Amino acid sequence: MKIKIANKNVGDGCPTFVIAEGGLNHNGDVRLAKKIVENAANVGADAIKFQTFDASDLVSSKSKAHNLFRKLELSDSDFSELNDFAKSNQIIFLSTPFGIKAVNLLIRLKVPAFKVASGDLTNLPLISYIARNKKPIILSTGMGNVKEINEAVQAIKSVKNNKIIIMHSVTSYPTPYNEVNLRTLNTLKMKFKFPIGYSDNGNNDLVSLVAVAMGSKVIEKHFTINKKLRGPDHRISADPKQMKNLIMQIRQIEEMFGTGIKNPQPSELGNLVMARRSIHTIQNIKKNSHLTTEMIAIKRPAVGIHPKFYYKILGKKTKRNLSIDEPIKWSDLK
Repeated sequence: MKIKIANKNVGDGCPTFVIAEGGLNHNGDVRLAKKIVENAANVGADAIKFQTFDASDLVSSKSKAHNLFRKLELSDSDFSELNDFAKSNQIIFLSTPFGIKAVNLLIRLKVPAFKVASGDLTNLPLISYIARNKKPIILSTGMGNVKEINEAVQAIKSVKNNKIIIMHSVTSYPTPYNEVNLRTLNTLKMKFKFPIGYSDNGNNDLVSLVAVAMGSKVIEKHFTINKKLRGPDHRISADPKQMKNLIMQIRQIEEMFGTGIKNPQPSELGNLVMARRSIHTIQNIKKNSHLTTEMIAIKRPAVGIHPKFYYKILGKKTKRNLSIDEPIKWSDLK
């Protein structure tokens, strides 16, 4: 199945769709957000993604996290500016809405797809509201189980939206290696007939690369311009150098997949004659001799009769004198 996001196809036979997750790494500053957008475009990411929310709608005012989110808010005009800036840098602009107002803003900005955060996997009212727009939905599944994922998928499908990408994720920052559980990618592929991706909350590239090798169609990776900046996610994010290298390696893995057709590769053809064998003489043989096992052997290079015809040529007469270690050709036999 393939799903189109802006000008990119996502799914079987398509390049891995790489999302640079700017998230909250703008630290509430639209100027920093623009630098993140620009750098994401420069390193070759397909999309840049942020988070759209009103702290009062997202977090209880009594929660310790309320003030943190309040400081990290961007205004509607900021998002409009970032959307335009992303277009000018030829990178797809995405954001995760955390409420109805955020969804409405992103609709006005005509984002090509919506991301649902892992924390909202069970927020079926929000998921249904997003789904009604008939745009592709990238569904993160951290902290979830198959039953909850299926409920979210059914909520999307119930409003006749089948444009779903399911992201395996582990909501732990950074995610311990022994909890990454990448076999879940196979479970999701078997259970759901949608493109499957991986949202990486780790602090290196290995897990994302293995996920791509296992068939992940989307990779989402936290992204910052500087790991040392203050903020909750910078330390686990890829900086431009790391992200560029990750994307380069993803593209190399894609080339490694090949066609799946088992044939000699172009680089092998030059070795074929030298590495394979053919039937050679192991003594001088006179014209009109009947070939015996004492006269011939299978040796490199493959310039004579193919070894599979070894038994077929036994007893045949030679048309000419053959010298020792000479390849035998069909034209040499009667």
